Amino acid sequence: MGVSTSAPAAGVRLVAMDFPPVNALPVRGWYELAGALRTAGADPSVRCVVLAAEGRGFNAGVDIKEIQAARDRAALLGANHGCAEAFAAVYDCPVPVVAAVHGFCLGGGIGLAGNADAIVASEDATFGLPELDRGALGAATHLARLVPQHLMRALYYTSRTATAAELHRHGSVWRVVPRAGLREAALELAGEIAAKDGALLRLAKAAINGIDPVDVRRSYRFEQGFTFEADLAGLSGGHRDAFVARSTGTSGAGSTRKG
Repeated sequence: MGVSTSAPAAGVRLVAMDFPPVNALPVRGWYELAGALRTAGADPSVRCVVLAAEGRGFNAGVDIKEIQAARDRAALLGANHGCAEAFAAVYDCPVPVVAAVHGFCLGGGIGLAGNADAIVASEDATFGLPELDRGALGAATHLARLVPQHLMRALYYTSRTATAAELHRHGSVWRVVPRAGLREAALELAGEIAAKDGALLRLAKAAINGIDPVDVRRSYRFEQGFTFEADLAGLSGGHRDAFVARSTGTSGAGSTRKG
């Protein structure tokens, strides 16, 4: 359990998340993921990184139970900073990052996939931001990289999800494949990328990031400020309590701290 790194092919590193039961990462998990991505990108022999996950889905965001179990806001701040670090590690990776997405890609998962250079998804993959239902705000920056502006807003306000097929039609998903063939398809694309000149690939990544119309790091940190404002205003805790109660089958009365 945790984050693992392997070398499935020449020039390719596979970084995989495994945080049962749903890959909702605790604070340490986001930092662990950021470290693994930075280590992979710093290796001069690496020309492409594949970001994947084990288990039921790609990523379910932050571990809300960890946040609600805390007696202060340390876990909330830790999740905010940890997510920012992991998202930046994908975006700033010196080589292209291919996200292999299966099952659910929610909340923080959108931050990871939205900052990737390419996405290969399984037919069962769904993408969305249930942030409003969880008492949070964030990652609209990254959802806006996956779908057009008005669709992003509608998905954000309703907490609905979009399918891999829909994102493929919008051009943000490279390929949609059967679940069983996802890892192979992602590695196939990574291998094609890794066959290029490594030094040129790193220059290309820097050049493409340099012409992005939105500074994703600053934009996301701006959004996160509103998450903390909502928490300070007492708007968030009740939503998180309700989520924990639904997921554990309890009344939520045992929460140690409201928002």
